[in-house]
Amino acid sequence: MRTSSCFIPEQILCIKSGIEYLCKDQVTILKYFIRYKISAMAKKGKILVIDDDEGILLTAKVVLKKHFELIEIIENPELIPDALMKEHFDVILLDMNFSAGATSGREGINWLRKIQKLVPDSQVIMITAYGDIDLAVKAMKEGAVDFVVKPWDNNKLLATVMSTYKLSVSRKEIAQLKSHQKVLTEDLEQPFSKIIGTSQAIQDVLVAVEKVSITDANVLLLGENGTGKELFARMIHRNSPRAGRIFVGIDLGAVPETLFESELFGHVKGAFTDAKEDRAGRFELASGGTLFLDEIGNLSLPLQAKLLAAIQNREITRVGTSMPVKTDVRLISATNMPLHEMVDNGEFRQDLLYRINTVEIRVPPLRERLTDIPLLANYFLKVFSRKYNKPLPKISGQGLKNLRNYHWPGNVRELQHLVERAIIMSEESEIQLDDFITDVGRPHPAKEILNLEEVEKKTIINALKKYRGNVSKASRELGLGRTTMYRKMEKYGI
Repeated sequence: MRTSSCFIPEQILCIKSGIEYLCKDQVTILKYFIRYKISAMAKKGKILVIDDDEGILLTAKVVLKKHFELIEIIENPELIPDALMKEHFDVILLDMNFSAGATSGREGINWLRKIQKLVPDSQVIMITAYGDIDLAVKAMKEGAVDFVVKPWDNNKLLATVMSTYKLSVSRKEIAQLKSHQKVLTEDLEQPFSKIIGTSQAIQDVLVAVEKVSITDANVLLLGENGTGKELFARMIHRNSPRAGRIFVGIDLGAVPETLFESELFGHVKGAFTDAKEDRAGRFELASGGTLFLDEIGNLSLPLQAKLLAAIQNREITRVGTSMPVKTDVRLISATNMPLHEMVDNGEFRQDLLYRINTVEIRVPPLRERLTDIPLLANYFLKVFSRKYNKPLPKISGQGLKNLRNYHWPGNVRELQHLVERAIIMSEESEIQLDDFITDVGRPHPAKEILNLEEVEKKTIINALKKYRGNVSKASRELGLGRTTMYRKMEKYGI
């Protein structure tokens, strides 16, 4: 009596006297199934076959399904756009003719062009009847990669599809490597990569960084401009499980709203006027590694919503296409703005804040780590002496004292610029106070000047709040040029 609708081969399972047992060659059989399972797990590649002949579609599916992860077949070419929106295919097989009696190949050429417009990096193999080789050659001039002639030899079909699949993978790898090379080149050009300091304030930060680095948690770095937030972001990445992958950074405060999606999510050729080639966005570039979003507090609410969707869904869609791309990034964000207050005022999304600050680290301003100033100053002296090929000078004792008394609105970045200026301008073996700026050594500026600066700082902050962090609009409101505006923002630590 049959107890199951599933038939089991006699070679695998024998039944004797009501007792099931494996045959003596069970080891060989188990090895076979293990190899089969491993082979199935290793299958990769997604193939789309489009032909109006149902027999051709079924044959292609049977031949290819053993070797590729997904084989999708379409009989009606009008369904092509929907299929391309739902899935990214590594290889597309496309028939030359669909209408009854059609032999010109125009339909295939037209659909080839539409596919290339929808998915510019698609690898298309044309399916043509015997004797229509000229049509296939024409299709290749239009961008097809190869062609197969029907009726085909199954081995030749598999070889053609497999070689095209390998080509598709190679092209994607090359495009990714080029993008990574550009980012890595920019990364290598970063002049400073060390955290200098022994003060308790900086040691507390280093302890927090050490704890969070070994996790994959999203980190929010808070601190004034010039405190070195990006250096800490890079340190977290270097000490994380993703250290062998890429670190990609972007200053969101410098990205115009109109280019936000293109910069972060990428675009396809022709998506807009200047889109002359496909370009991966920062999320794609950083996939598998770390994405550093600097000045995240400058984003407007609409852009915050788009960023939140990308983080939540772990996928992005390039501008000019509707096909989603999965991403895997470790997110580190930074800002000098009071995000918690902005949430209370409705200027920053609370749900986005929750997403980006699994761990929150405050980077102290230089005035809270004054004992680090001699170390930092001497480090910058060595760097810029080598850069400008000048003898290494010393800072006078009075000069160091005045540096410690200064209020440092520009933090470590300001100190760096002061030392560079001193190296350039000084011809002495010992740098004096006058080689820096006239403010240094004035720890308590005149009350009237301080009040004017406070008024100016408050005015700039109010203008930025009014225009939700848009520097261009705020600077026009104040009658300032963008360069002047950025200089004043840096001066006041805004």
